[in-house]
Amino acid sequence: MQRSRRAFGFTMIEMAVTMTIFAILVALGVPAMTTWIRNNKVRTVSDSLQTGLRLAQAESLRRSRQVVFALTNSTTPTVIPLPAVAGGTSWAIWTLPSMAGETPQFIESGVLSNASSQVTMNTTVSTVCFNSVGRLVNNASANVTAITGGDSCQQPTGTPPVQTFRISVPGADRPLQINLSLGGQVHMCDPGVPISAAHPEGCP
Repeated sequence: MQRSRRAFGFTMIEMAVTMTIFAILVALGVPAMTTWIRNNKVRTVSDSLQTGLRLAQAESLRRSRQVVFALTNSTTPTVIPLPAVAGGTSWAIWTLPSMAGETPQFIESGVLSNASSQVTMNTTVSTVCFNSVGRLVNNASANVTAITGGDSCQQPTGTPPVQTFRISVPGADRPLQINLSLGGQVHMCDPGVPISAAHPEGCP
């Protein structure tokens, strides 16, 4: 008995159907992936900002002296003093001189975003000063060369008194906000959700 031989493989119709289904799945997945990437940029910048603020407060307590946190667009944030810019692309921390003849001491700097990330920060704050017990204080001489779009170390006002930094990216569906209270506490929250027992991630 002779068995029929069959060629194994894909026909042109099967290949066309497979490629069509694949193209549909890619078209459905690309917008979700793009949104995820943008949301991840928001989270990365928010985490870096939160880390910098907490570090500045911790250093003020550890050194028992006033410490400055400043946003800047400077490409050399280790050079103190530097220009402070509200919504800058990086941050820097340094100590303020406590006596005549003393020079400010650079502590650390970090990157928030670059020109290609499309991240925007909505804030009127350019510099923040923590005193020796980690609280926000006023200081008109924070050792910066210039200030753009913000005040020099002003205590927050309002009820409750907080400094706010809202981070977003065009096309992202999860903007984030960093709240810095008068006592120096840093809290990241979702500005699109009112805070409650069911939603502790929300903003006040």
